Amino acid sequence: MALHTSIELRNKIFYQVFVRQFSETHNFQGVMEKLDEIKALEVDIIQLLPIHPIGKKNRKGTIGSPYSVMNYYEIDPELGTIADFTRFLDEVHKRGMKVIIDIVFNHTSHDAVYTKTHPEWYYQKEDGSFCNRVGDWWDIIDFKFDYNRALEDELINVLTYWAKIGVDGYRCDVAPLLPLTFWQRARQELTQSFPNLIYISESVHLGFIKYLRDLGYDACSDSEIYQVFDICYDYDIFDDFGNYLKGTSTLQKWAEDLIRQESIYPKNYVKLKYLENHDFPRIASYCSNDVVLRNATAMLYFLKGAQFIFNGQECGAKKRPDLFEYDVIDWSNYNKASIVTIMKKLGKLKKEYEYVNGIMDVSCLSADILKITYKKNDTLFIGIFNFGEAKEVEIEAGYDVLMKKEVVGRTVKIVEPLILIVHSKANT
Repeated sequence: MALHTSIELRNKIFYQVFVRQFSETHNFQGVMEKLDEIKALEVDIIQLLPIHPIGKKNRKGTIGSPYSVMNYYEIDPELGTIADFTRFLDEVHKRGMKVIIDIVFNHTSHDAVYTKTHPEWYYQKEDGSFCNRVGDWWDIIDFKFDYNRALEDELINVLTYWAKIGVDGYRCDVAPLLPLTFWQRARQELTQSFPNLIYISESVHLGFIKYLRDLGYDACSDSEIYQVFDICYDYDIFDDFGNYLKGTSTLQKWAEDLIRQESIYPKNYVKLKYLENHDFPRIASYCSNDVVLRNATAMLYFLKGAQFIFNGQECGAKKRPDLFEYDVIDWSNYNKASIVTIMKKLGKLKKEYEYVNGIMDVSCLSADILKITYKKNDTLFIGIFNFGEAKEVEIEAGYDVLMKKEVVGRTVKIVEPLILIVHSKANT
């Protein structure tokens, strides 16, 4: 991990925005109109999907993926102009939030400007045509780094350009697929002028790392990428909770995952904790009912790391926005969704007490009930989450945050998520 990364980042809440799908206007203005609602979720940092022009050659779908970038220095005209973007930055900053943009340096579109100015920067087949390392990503072509100083200089210039515009950091797409030496150099050089930027690595699934290494390519593990980045994605364990909900794994496996992260990463590690993002199905689509969804949502705020919300998650949306077509989020359930209430209450609790910086313990009270405890000074913060049938369990005496009542140490039937604050007097 970056040596000076602060564990204060664990107390932050991220909100990912897919600008094209966020509103009927498909642009920054549509997002600006809902900034107050986003802020009300206790959000600290808005994370944008790529905002650059999308390639036309070999594009997937009608509109194309924002991860198939033509020009790193421009704004997709559908989203707005550079003036619209700077106004968006200003409005976010006025509300005390930050903006992180998605940087895609592993690859570009087939018709990116560099294909004409620097074709030698790309992987090429024997016939000279451009290619990539992963077959199903046929709308993009990969850079070939090989310690190419000129390519590195250009990409560092891109980062510098957007830092001058006013962004607060970068979510670096599939960062482990790029040389670690490049990321080290980039951060070192940018820190001289922009010391407060936040760097997030979209670290990748363990199986994908092995797949690339088996093909003879380099791919960094999370432990390696932490030498540069402040925050890593949670793909080393992400699938295991979803697999439990789908019936192909156990809750105990998930509990063991959470504890294992405590021992294999640096002491000041920060993970981005999420239930869904733009690459995977909505959590609501495979929760068996609304009660399970509420428990999963509450559990998210007890996972050790920075919480991450994907736009639309707060209203229980079940459909993931299409990456290649127009597919605006259905916001109709926003005012009816009890998930919003949970997010607001637990977001505020997390900020007020910063309990995730305490000593964590995780256990299963049954095959379907998870208990996560943080001890901070003389106070216990306890979350009990039930993903199965109602069941009686023993609980500590304390203050129930969600129900706003005092509880005594006794056997209670757990259905909805139970969040307790237990002070030392109540413990004695």
